[in-house]
Amino acid sequence: MNDEISDLRLFTRIVSAGSLSEAARRAHSSLPAVSRRLAALEARLGVRLIERGPRRFALTEEGDHFNDRAVGILRDLDEAEAEASSTSKRPRGHLRIGAHVEIGRRRIAPLIGEFAARHPGITAELVLNDGRLDVLEDEMDVALHSVPPSAGNIVSRVVLSTRLVVCASPAYLAGHRPVRRPADLLHHDCIRLVARGRRSLDQWQFEEDGRLTHVQVRGSLSTSSGEVMHDWAVAGRGVAQKFLWDIQEDLTAGRLVRLLEPFESEEVKLHLTYPTRTYLPPRVRLFIDFIVDALQRSVSA
Repeated sequence: MNDEISDLRLFTRIVSAGSLSEAARRAHSSLPAVSRRLAALEARLGVRLIERGPRRFALTEEGDHFNDRAVGILRDLDEAEAEASSTSKRPRGHLRIGAHVEIGRRRIAPLIGEFAARHPGITAELVLNDGRLDVLEDEMDVALHSVPPSAGNIVSRVVLSTRLVVCASPAYLAGHRPVRRPADLLHHDCIRLVARGRRSLDQWQFEEDGRLTHVQVRGSLSTSSGEVMHDWAVAGRGVAQKFLWDIQEDLTAGRLVRLLEPFESEEVKLHLTYPTRTYLPPRVRLFIDFIVDALQRSVSA
């Protein structure tokens, strides 16, 4: 029975991922292993579930019907387990938690370690990703990220609010002209973040004279990693735009200097999201209460 349930979960993950390679990546497995398991499932059922090739991935009619039934079965199973465990005095089970890389590593990871130490019956997995986090597609119990969810079957609550701020190191500022107004950034080496599709986030927004303005910044360095941007800024490689919660300790220690504070316009919220369920597993409820309280205390401290 466990193998059959595992096969159902794998199949729904493949369908959700849209390809075998993406399903393998999300499952931390290999493409050949996922392909073999799918082939074995099809052989056991005696039907082709997915038409696949170098440029083709499509559910067959049987595969579409099987996926609908599998999703329903797994949902009922998860809710049955949550309902049964809701009376347990000692929560148990596995937590899969997603977060953006920098706040995940610097703030959330230590808190998860503390939570696991307090609750030895619960195991935890932290998935770090600077891209879009989707608790449904990525099969997470909880995600913490700055983009509000668009799906209606996801619960969301705001944990923290912060500002998107411009900063640079004292060493960089000592060797360059002052930054007094947003337009001054045109004369500076700005470190740019690169989003998916190699799109450079080079339009920095400000509020000046009661209206929103944008400055198209330029510079010699760009990266898809917020953490690398942080390190470059501290090392004096240029001016960066960062979430305040990511650089608060550097500002306090004098490693970074906050710039253009009167012109800041963008407020950013940290959203905690989780799938809508009839019965929320005790381990998930316990973790949500813990992480919300711990994050709010750590940032306000």
